[in-house]
Amino acid sequence: MLQVRIEEPLPAQYTTPEIPVAYPDPALIEQAMKVLASAKRPLVIVGKGAAYARSERETNDLIGRSNLPFLATPMGKGVVSDLSPNFIGPARSMALQQADVVLLLGARLNWILHFGRSPRFNADVKVIQIDICPEELHNSVKSSVAIQSDLKPATKMLLEAIARSGFKFNDASDWWRDLRRKCESNRKGVQAMSMDVSTPLNYYAVFHHVQEMLPKDCIIVSEGANTMDIGRSMLLNRLPRHRLDAGTFGTMGVGLGFAIAAALYCRHHEPTKRVICVEGDSAFGFSGMELETIYRYKLPIVILVVNNSGIYGGVDEQLYNEIKDDSEPTTTIPPTILSTVTRYEKMMELFGKRGHLCKSIPELQKSLKECLADTQGPTMINVVISPTADRKPQTFAWLTESKL
Repeated sequence: MLQVRIEEPLPAQYTTPEIPVAYPDPALIEQAMKVLASAKRPLVIVGKGAAYARSERETNDLIGRSNLPFLATPMGKGVVSDLSPNFIGPARSMALQQADVVLLLGARLNWILHFGRSPRFNADVKVIQIDICPEELHNSVKSSVAIQSDLKPATKMLLEAIARSGFKFNDASDWWRDLRRKCESNRKGVQAMSMDVSTPLNYYAVFHHVQEMLPKDCIIVSEGANTMDIGRSMLLNRLPRHRLDAGTFGTMGVGLGFAIAAALYCRHHEPTKRVICVEGDSAFGFSGMELETIYRYKLPIVILVVNNSGIYGGVDEQLYNEIKDDSEPTTTIPPTILSTVTRYEKMMELFGKRGHLCKSIPELQKSLKECLADTQGPTMINVVISPTADRKPQTFAWLTESKL
């Protein structure tokens, strides 16, 4: 189990010296500006590199002055607020597939962005890439302009180029019209699922009603399959570096450890900020006993387990019991099916506290209100949803690649 050591700051002679800032080649910035200005369907993708670089001011200025539509990678969320009018997350698939120029700000073309390849991306897309890591340049697909640089100076110089050229993407363009139309269409579909509070619940109803109650500056930690993917679009980030999830390698089991780290940071730097750890039931199983660590250090983390009794999906209780009662259950129970309605919240009783089991939206709202009011240690909500709850219809499978 995780052991946490809180030590005094190291003496100055033992601290790491500051790393020199890497500045971009001005000629490449000018080249990038020309490519960007030629775009009919431009798109900016803000990655976690922009968050690590603390370039939120420069990135917001770039989006605002250029009027470019943007998406964010999971941990790039909040560098520019999800509530920005330029955020086109609900039209993500269409934007990626049809954009003719993509500006990557500290975002990598890995599995999270489908490797930048057709059919998820336009086969003829021009990529402008700004990244501090040289090994990321031209990775997966060849960039039209590849700039090795810290994000802050590169974005600032690109802003200056935009100012010199007078570039501002036309708000009345066909591209903006199509993106807004798609965003509105998808929002209506999600809204319908969010308002469906019939039991057993679906993901969208749970996340919509949780979002309504979350503190605007909370740190959201999330991991799981559908829990993480759907939660990414439903639980909003207004601030940078306020979302942690399974990350580049899709590693399960990091959620509670990340939440502990975030809560320890908040304790020493922002004591009123809350940490919300949203877990799929299978993801919670990887490191659930870190609950003891959280209790031992009295960290006020709200743990929300979204329980569909399986990995991606389970089965209802009647069918599960029929399978379980088979003479050879080890061969008949698929490995993706977990025990139905497992009472994860009862783990709180190990520490003399009470967890919350929720099967309806009123129960969830009441429990979340109580958990947010409790700052004396961990709290847990086990919200049971339909074992067949799924994402809204998707244009592509989650990991679509070109045939090589």
